[in-house]
Amino acid sequence: MLEPKRMSRAVIVGHKSILEPTIDALHTANLFQMDDFVEDGSGLQIGKPIGDISEVSKKLVKIRSIASLLGIVDKTSQKQDANSVLSKLDSDLSELDSQLTVKTDKKGEFEAELKELASTKKELLPFANINLDLGLYHGYENLAVFAGHVKDDPGVAVSKSVSSFDHFYDSKEGVVVLFAAKGDSAKVTEALATVSFREVRVPNVSGVPASILSDLESKEAKVMGKISALDAEVDSLKEKYADFILASNEVLSIQTEKSEVPLRVATSDSTFIIDGWVLTENFAELEKVVESATNGRAFISEQEITHDDEKLIPVEYNNPKVSAPFQEIMDLYSRPSYKELDPSSLIFISFPLFYGMILGDIGYAVILLALALGIKKLVSIEAIKPLMNILIYCQISTLIFGVLYGEFLGFPLASLHSEHGVIPGLIKGFETVDLIASPVGGEMITYPVHRTHLVMTMIVATALVGFLHISVGFMLGFINVKKQHGVVEAIFEKGSWLVVELGIVLAVLGYLGMLPIMVGVAVLVIGIIMLLKGEGFNGVVELPALLSNSLSYTRIIAVGLSSIYIASTVNLIAFDMIWKPGTPIGGMTIFAIIVFLAGHTLNTALSILAPGLHSLRLQYVEFFGKFYKGGGRKYNPFGYTRKYTED
Repeated sequence: MLEPKRMSRAVIVGHKSILEPTIDALHTANLFQMDDFVEDGSGLQIGKPIGDISEVSKKLVKIRSIASLLGIVDKTSQKQDANSVLSKLDSDLSELDSQLTVKTDKKGEFEAELKELASTKKELLPFANINLDLGLYHGYENLAVFAGHVKDDPGVAVSKSVSSFDHFYDSKEGVVVLFAAKGDSAKVTEALATVSFREVRVPNVSGVPASILSDLESKEAKVMGKISALDAEVDSLKEKYADFILASNEVLSIQTEKSEVPLRVATSDSTFIIDGWVLTENFAELEKVVESATNGRAFISEQEITHDDEKLIPVEYNNPKVSAPFQEIMDLYSRPSYKELDPSSLIFISFPLFYGMILGDIGYAVILLALALGIKKLVSIEAIKPLMNILIYCQISTLIFGVLYGEFLGFPLASLHSEHGVIPGLIKGFETVDLIASPVGGEMITYPVHRTHLVMTMIVATALVGFLHISVGFMLGFINVKKQHGVVEAIFEKGSWLVVELGIVLAVLGYLGMLPIMVGVAVLVIGIIMLLKGEGFNGVVELPALLSNSLSYTRIIAVGLSSIYIASTVNLIAFDMIWKPGTPIGGMTIFAIIVFLAGHTLNTALSILAPGLHSLRLQYVEFFGKFYKGGGRKYNPFGYTRKYTED
């Protein structure tokens, strides 16, 4: 569970004549991960692709471009026979491509026409309210025409400079069309400048603008109708050919994968050698598959794994189903190397634990639990399900701590008697019970645990949780180093930290008078000496980080209190400041409800992010830093999980 699955290195050797059936068998078995062969001067060469790979690739590219154009996505459908799909692939693809080409070309023409109509409309709009035929704007020998935007009616300004002119002014849009003798053009230009004249282009058409615009809108409607009809026809093609496209894409993808395998294989004039990895538990099955496919003519052997091979060994997780979702958190950081411990199952405990300790509210737990279950049921994307499972685990933890803290959407469930008076709880008659005096801060530990009244106690408790979590990290580091370098190296490199921690604990007990303080000091000195031998001076320099790492876990209480205070503030605004008891339901009451819902919706969103991010940080930085390096390669066997076809 804490180690990846065991892997075996396998080499398959055979005559070139059986390379293709061997590849088919390996692909169907989906057990063997190939390593790419790199020519090294040994006389072996990279093989050549099987069949006409270029033609298959062209068809695959065309199928995928059509699928993208039609917006076809994965869906559940009945599996088709792969040979049947291949037999009609060329004819169906040709027919679909020709139909789609015709429709897309027509649509392109209509869309171009729409753009042209829109451009003409844009040019006409400034003159829409001027009831003058646009044909009258052009073709004069002795008249100059000025058309454009102005700030005010230019009639007065122009009349001061020119005795004879005519103009049409649209005060609503600030547009003018002015006619004057060409000889007066300069004077008119100067006069128009006083009203900020900006010339606009006059469309080269005839007719009254309003009438032309009406015709253009009618044409636009017709063209859009034609485009809608084409879209409906394309949707019909999508419905008709969706299964064919998905099945063809799968068949061609498989063909491409198989055809390109020789490019990863070492070959001579008559033989081939395939090198790779298989799960140790599946080695016998792989032998049977290869032997059956080649009638015993291919030889498969298990090779000894050398030290240089260890970095190349692919990693497959070995976790029970319940903790498997936390592999997503591991992959987000880095997959463990083959010789490392896999902490996924430990994160399954610590991540929800820290999350629940931070949030710890029954109301938010119920809301987020319902949300996670709903998304898991409604969303079929496989990548979403592990994340929702993680969220579900976290909300179960939050629910447990919510009962321990006695909190519901920021409200205390139990009444609390404090020095400031009685703080009423939601549940009538549910009183806080004193349990034991806290050894720090002069606080009383109660049930429910009121975090806001036990701040010092919670700070110390979370720091101790961090100390224990870090200690587990050093223990895992001890095991990792022992596996890789031996027990002596592990004692000095990681065991020294455990001795230092033990010395600190004994020194604290000595300070409290429970032990002679020199016992703790002696153990601490021994630990530091061991650390110097194991990690050198750099290890000693890192000693203060032990304290800072432990104190980093106090963010559990800090972030948790921030969530409580946000919820409490929302409740205070909604109930104490806005919703006045005894007043009839009215606008202020409705506003109070809105404030309550909006505030808690925001805090619910923060309740996903803040506890999640801080819990994640405690894993990645404080915990992983004590033992984990990562860098493993994902086990990705050669094969294809068929969804739409079958042999």
